[in-house]
Amino acid sequence: MPWKSPLEQAFGQNSTQLFSTKVAAYQAARPDYPTALFDWLASHLPVHPEVLDIGAGTGLFTQGLLARGWRVLAVEPDAAMRAACDARLSNVPHYRSAAGLAEALPADDHSVDLITAAQSFHWFDPVPARRECTRVLKPGGRVALIWNDRDEAAPIHQDLNTLFAQFGGAARAAQVADNELERAAQFLGAGAQFWHGPHHQLLDAEGLEALVFSRSYMPSRESHDGNAVVRALGHLFDRHQRQGQVRLPYQTRAWLG
Repeated sequence: MPWKSPLEQAFGQNSTQLFSTKVAAYQAARPDYPTALFDWLASHLPVHPEVLDIGAGTGLFTQGLLARGWRVLAVEPDAAMRAACDARLSNVPHYRSAAGLAEALPADDHSVDLITAAQSFHWFDPVPARRECTRVLKPGGRVALIWNDRDEAAPIHQDLNTLFAQFGGAARAAQVADNELERAAQFLGAGAQFWHGPHHQLLDAEGLEALVFSRSYMPSRESHDGNAVVRALGHLFDRHQRQGQVRLPYQTRAWLG
C-alpha cells in the first residue's frame, strides 16, 4: 500500500489535491520568513548556490531565497498553487518552477547545493524522499527543513487552537499528534544544525479570516461549518485587535543537515 502522511490518512485523499481551493487565502495571509533565517542559511552555502524548494506553494519561502540572488527551482505538485507561485515570481531573475514531489524530484543527479522544505515536510514519504535528496544534491549539499511555529503561549493562538480543534476534525487531530520535528531530525541524520528566531505578522479581520481558512484541515468558507467559523472569528478578532489589527507571534525553526 502506498505511504500516506498522517494528514492524508485523515483526509482520505492525496496531498496534491488539498490546496487547490485555498490558493487565494494562502496568498493573502500566510506569514513570510525572517531575514535572519536566510542569513544563517547563507553562512553554510557557496556564494551562488543552486536551490530546490520542495512544496513551494505560492512562493512565500521561494521569494526569500530569490531575494538573496540564488538560483531557485520551485517544486510544487498542485497546479493552482504553482500557477500562483509563477504569477508572483516569474519576473524575478533566477526563478523557475516545475511539477514534482519530494519522492520524485525534477532535477538532475548532483545538481543542487541546497534543498529546502518550508511547512511541507509533513507530506514527505521519508524513505524515498531521502533517497531523492541524496540523488540530486551535490557533494556536501544540504537539506533545510523550516517551520513558522505559532507561539502557543500567546492568548490569540490559544483561542485559535480552540477554534481549530472545534472545526478541524480528524485532520487537525492527526497534525497535532504528528511529532514532525522528531521525524525531521531522523530524516537529516546525525550532525544536523538547528536555528530558531522570533517572527510575527499583523493582520486585519479579513487577513485573519484568510489565514484560518488557508489551513488544509479547515472547512470551506461557504459551508455550514465555514459560516460558523466566520462568526466565531469575528468575536475572536474583536477580543484581540488593537487599532484594527491582530499581532500573531511565531517561532521560526529550521534544521539543516
